[in-house]
Amino acid sequence: MRAVIQRVTSASVTVDGEIVSNIGPGLLCLIGIRETDTSKDLEFICKKILTVRAWPHPETSKAWDTNVTSAGLEVLLVSQFTLYARLKKPKPDYSKAMGPQQAKELYSQLVEAVRRQYVAERVKDGIFGAKMNVALVNDGPVTYIIDSADPDG
Repeated sequence: MRAVIQRVTSASVTVDGEIVSNIGPGLLCLIGIRETDTSKDLEFICKKILTVRAWPHPETSKAWDTNVTSAGLEVLLVSQFTLYARLKKPKPDYSKAMGPQQAKELYSQLVEAVRRQYVAERVKDGIFGAKMNVALVNDGPVTYIIDSADPDG
């Protein structure tokens, strides 16, 4: 499982001209699911999202000292199978991405895990499989790319 985690001052997902989710300050997380991913990968990504230190400490201003949960901020999760595209040829190859039915189930489990391990009302998501317009104001900019296949990376 792969996640692109972006620290944002705001983010939203629009489908068919209607905003379906939005957050204020927090993390926008684009989630790609590989064909071989399991619940172990899901737990790894969930933990990283909730524990990555992306903000300075509010009292000491010590850099990279506060995570989304301790700051009480929001999380917006968005499924994005294109994170597993391979670009050997001009046409992208998505064969490493999990098929849509299985991926939808694993993605839903990830959303529920993040909600369960944090505060459900502070965790939003897009609509799996929909053509979404994602808007964000990247704060910093701060962007992390993590992959459960490379836990030390």
